[in-house]
Amino acid sequence: MSAAILLVGIAASLAPSPAAAGERQPVLAERDVPVLVRHGLRFRDLDRDGRLSPFEDWRRSPAARAADLVGRMTLDEKAGTMVHDAAPLAADGRGYDPVAAAALIRDGHMTSLITRLAASGRTLAEQNNALQGIAAGARIAVPLTISTDPRNHFQVLDGASVAGVAFSKWPEATGFGAIGDAALVERFGDIARQEYRAAGIQQALSPMADLATEPRWSRINGTFGEDPDRVSRLVGAYVRGFQHGANGLMPDGVSAVVKHWVGYGASEKGYDGHSWYGRYAALSDRTLALHTAAFRGAFAAGVTGVMPTYAIVKIAGRNDGRHPAVGAAFSPYLLTDLLRGQYRFGGFVLSDWGVTRDCGPLCRDGFPAKTLPTREGFSTAWGMESVTVEDRFVRAIAAGVDQFGGTTDARPIAAAVRAGRLPLARIDASVRRMLALKFRMGLFENPYVDPAAAERIVGAPGFRAEGLRAQSRALVVLKADAVRLASGTRVYLVGVDPAVAVAHGLVPVARPEDAARAVIRMAAPWRGEHTQYYYGAKQHEGRLSWAADDPALRTFTELAAKVPTIAVVYLDRPAILTPLLSRAGGLVADFGASDAALLDALTGRVAPEGRLPFELPSSEAAVDAQAGDVPHDSQSPLFPIGFGLTLSGTPLRPLEGPR
Repeated sequence: MSAAILLVGIAASLAPSPAAAGERQPVLAERDVPVLVRHGLRFRDLDRDGRLSPFEDWRRSPAARAADLVGRMTLDEKAGTMVHDAAPLAADGRGYDPVAAAALIRDGHMTSLITRLAASGRTLAEQNNALQGIAAGARIAVPLTISTDPRNHFQVLDGASVAGVAFSKWPEATGFGAIGDAALVERFGDIARQEYRAAGIQQALSPMADLATEPRWSRINGTFGEDPDRVSRLVGAYVRGFQHGANGLMPDGVSAVVKHWVGYGASEKGYDGHSWYGRYAALSDRTLALHTAAFRGAFAAGVTGVMPTYAIVKIAGRNDGRHPAVGAAFSPYLLTDLLRGQYRFGGFVLSDWGVTRDCGPLCRDGFPAKTLPTREGFSTAWGMESVTVEDRFVRAIAAGVDQFGGTTDARPIAAAVRAGRLPLARIDASVRRMLALKFRMGLFENPYVDPAAAERIVGAPGFRAEGLRAQSRALVVLKADAVRLASGTRVYLVGVDPAVAVAHGLVPVARPEDAARAVIRMAAPWRGEHTQYYYGAKQHEGRLSWAADDPALRTFTELAAKVPTIAVVYLDRPAILTPLLSRAGGLVADFGASDAALLDALTGRVAPEGRLPFELPSSEAAVDAQAGDVPHDSQSPLFPIGFGLTLSGTPLRPLEGPR
């Protein structure tokens, strides 16, 4: 091809299409950045040069605009686009630190920040607007992509989820897995999308498509369970809801990042991959195919991003160059051959947090006893601990990573390019992917949101009502002998608000001897075997059975001896419920339900319709004998996957096909 023909081709690709030229004028943010008027149309002069550059022309395609902008950026600006870390909080935790944020955005050239601010919709909108105002003051006013971990569920764990405060409250992903209704998951995603965008959040670091095949694993309640077909179907629905489109991200959607590619749910002995001792996942060729199949629904829905697992994926019987002993972020086979080659994924790859950081004594050994753990020393550079930070960036980019979570320092990327270790074309490809998303969502035209609208939309009464009903539907009745509560029933309560019981027509009493029923809320047991901490919190990993002297088990046993007792167990992962089954008058699995949602179900206002999204093993011996990478394979489970009863004790029909 001649140079002249090539230039004509490039010019044609940058020109507005006839269809695009007829589009309506979008609403522009006219603060902070000058506005250009051309032929009666208005455009933001994002580089302040007085000319309408192709990337400033909203009539052009996102791909064309991104290509033009990349050509105008410095190497340091490109490198800054490839790192993604937390927006710094002020000392009081009520907002962001504007000085620290300016250093990251204007000096560090960062254009992606995760928000961990737990606040009302109005406050989030105001604070996120302030961040966008800082970004507007950069040499080129590239808007921020503001991301978040899930905010609409019950679990709050630093680095995995955020307290929702004002957001509508829904069951955990496992609860959606228990209901199995793809339409409901898509509806949830659409509601969360509206709340996120109103609050100034444009990216969801979710869903989890991990298969929960290892029952001791500590992150099961972020998954849809352990059945590959069901997980794929529900993950696809989640992506469609958040991105507001059946085939990819729409302008008013939220960019979804599916995770963790691949095999995280097969972590050895259930240890968490954030920890040094949990850095391995064990699969076989057959089970690798099962775990990747769970992502198919996300790919079919046009998910914008993929986050690799931390784990070093060990393939049984394999000892070849395709599976080196490194984390997935450093694996060309997992990211390039499998993800981009076999599955044709064309979006961006965002590493999970800490893969480029040094792993020192705190990373390897954990914090000393009686020491309050912090983020100090956090790293997940598995298999790459002995190399330099720059080496880790080079290896991960070569493997297929486009953006790095958990770091604010992009200088090693730029240094590697200048040293000839990374081709500039590879950097440009990653940056184009990140910028195209911002153009698709209209952020270059207007990255700001209306705080008054956020106050109205985030946690709107209708959204809350839908979430409450879903919480009730997700409950799984495992034993129904005495589970239904009629109006006027005298109840003794443990872990349930008496005022909520009164509102449901029940009569709380002070002594179990005076009750016709007792209701006790319990949490699944965990007994960790390590002193390591993940983001400052001890992981719920290890054994699945209660210790004989466990206070909650003792309280239940004492109650059940006096009055028919309904045990409601929050299953953040499977539990061995054998000690409860024979003694309980009713046994209910909870995947995220408020007291109101629980009593709505037990009093029959909303029918519980959950079916177990994973099996419940009968003993620790069965857990030890099962394969961590194979779905529901323990011997003689106490309850099989898919089990669930009505309040009257009738078995629910198994889920069959799409719903």
